Amino acid sequence: MKSIKTVLLGVTLSAGAAVFVGTADASADELYTIQAGDTLSTISNQFVGDNSLIQQIADKNNISDINLIYAGEKITIPTDGVAATEVTSEPVSEPATDTPVETYEEPTTYVEETYTEPAVAETTTTAATTSSAKEWIAQKESGGSYSATNGRYIGRYQLDSAYLNGDYSAANQEQVADNYVAERYGSWEAAQAFWVANGWY
Repeated sequence: MKSIKTVLLGVTLSAGAAVFVGTADASADELYTIQAGDTLSTISNQFVGDNSLIQQIADKNNISDINLIYAGEKITIPTDGVAATEVTSEPVSEPATDTPVETYEEPTTYVEETYTEPAVAETTTTAATTSSAKEWIAQKESGGSYSATNGRYIGRYQLDSAYLNGDYSAANQEQVADNYVAERYGSWEAAQAFWVANGWY
């Protein structure tokens, strides 16, 4: 125990820094701080090498239960008139009590998230386009009307009647307009830019 060195050192100093040979009377009581794991029996053994001090320590310190002492408490060891035993070897230190404590760490659980492509609502070709450039052109050409006419130019996008092949339905107007723009300009945005520059597409 850690306290053995401290206690033995105290006893040695009080006896004039000499090693006991045979028996010798200690001259005074000792003050001792109880260490973790101590019992009155181990404390008695530290001072006189046997259990002969247990009751005297209990009486001196008003300990009613000799089996109940507290670490950190200071007690008086009545060594006056008690024969000390011979100390012939180095006190043995108790192994360190600071043993590593294994801790369990809950493993991290990973929840695999799956990405679902959001459903895209189907749009009919007869409805107004979602392309702002396409809608912009429709408004400029016909005010957005599928039935608008201007000579040979028909419908929402004012397409040449030859392109529509006699089918003036909204669905056909949308399809033909998309094909025309894709082939001529590549995109409705490019067609819009051309219209802004020229007033037609």
